[in-house]
Amino acid sequence: MAYWFHRNPLKATGPVNYELHGVSTNDATRKIFSDLRMTRTKLLDLLTDPENSKDVVEKAEAEYLGLLQGLCIPMEPNETENKLRKLVKFVWRNSLHGVPTVERSDTVFEYFSMLLNVALWYSKHAAKIAAKEDPDMEEAKEIHKCLRIAAGIFQFCKDDLRVKLLDPPTEGSQDTDTRVLEAYIHQCTAEAQEITLARAIELKHNVSLVSALAFETAQLYQKGDDALASLDQKDIGKWRKYFQLKHKFYLACAHSYNGENLLNQDKCGEAIRGLRESVDLYSKAEQLCKDYAATKGVGAVAKPQNHLFFRKLGTIIKRTLDKCERENGLIYHQKVAPDAPSLELKATYGLVSPEEYKPPALNQLWSVEVYKRFSPPPSAQKPSNDKAKGTEENPLLAVKEKEIKMSEKDPKNNSGCVVS
Repeated sequence: MAYWFHRNPLKATGPVNYELHGVSTNDATRKIFSDLRMTRTKLLDLLTDPENSKDVVEKAEAEYLGLLQGLCIPMEPNETENKLRKLVKFVWRNSLHGVPTVERSDTVFEYFSMLLNVALWYSKHAAKIAAKEDPDMEEAKEIHKCLRIAAGIFQFCKDDLRVKLLDPPTEGSQDTDTRVLEAYIHQCTAEAQEITLARAIELKHNVSLVSALAFETAQLYQKGDDALASLDQKDIGKWRKYFQLKHKFYLACAHSYNGENLLNQDKCGEAIRGLRESVDLYSKAEQLCKDYAATKGVGAVAKPQNHLFFRKLGTIIKRTLDKCERENGLIYHQKVAPDAPSLELKATYGLVSPEEYKPPALNQLWSVEVYKRFSPPPSAQKPSNDKAKGTEENPLLAVKEKEIKMSEKDPKNNSGCVVS
């Protein structure tokens, strides 16, 4: 199977040793700093390989973020801000471009950045499973689940963590930009819905339902593209082409199955016009595939035009249009409408929503008494004044992700989708 999903790279980060001499005053406090260092390193290492088990990554995420919570949330009664929140400086880059680096003395910024990487891993894990030659039903369910989890984490980053950052979120192709987060949410939700749609096609569900699902999926991709429209195109140009080609493809799919639905209602003239619209949209999707390949930018390269699901839709459109024109010439003799029929279909089943993210519980190493034993210097209570770094390369921020290798064989099913 050729590449079907576009994936942006993980956020790169600098090392954090959590060695704060004089702040930890006993074995319990030193144990927390030691475990923070160990669990952070472990989680970052796991996130570089999309083939790792979902359960293993979930456990590592809970271990690190459960410990990190003790540096983020107020721990004592009547405390408005955690006294340790500004103690450690974190260095991160953005997923859309490597530079500039951003430094913040804010544990919530660390929580946001690490959690966004976890969401990216779930999307990559889903793509890795989909890359198999013939995923089974349980694997298809895991792909669907992982994409919904990823969408839910991006939603949590946008709605909950972003507003709690000490420094105002940076606009302009940064991961804290609401437009970037919206695009990630729409992408993961749309990709999960693609699986539902492919399943409906595979099981030969009512064509009106297939058309409605395809239309809803196209709308999600349109929303993703709209979210990125006002950002710097050199950073998100390739990503936008992905949204655009998927939008045109699923609109073509919606008009194709709607045409078949109209034919079943003896509305052959409307069906022909809808299918001609589908032909035009499919042609635009093919051109956007070429534009996507020619556009420079970050991310694993998708090749949707080589995918059987993409190729098969072209055959379905042509076959259905030929049938409608033949039937109209022999039986219906209806005038072909000048405008394409509107897609006012609302899917009653199969719509996907992000899975709500629930933060891990505070690690049991933390307690009010242990928290009181930490002794941060007075400077740790002052407002953070860290600024974004310049554009110089920092070798400590390199992230070596393992490649997602795709099978080039076509899936053995009716829909042409490998995860239907």
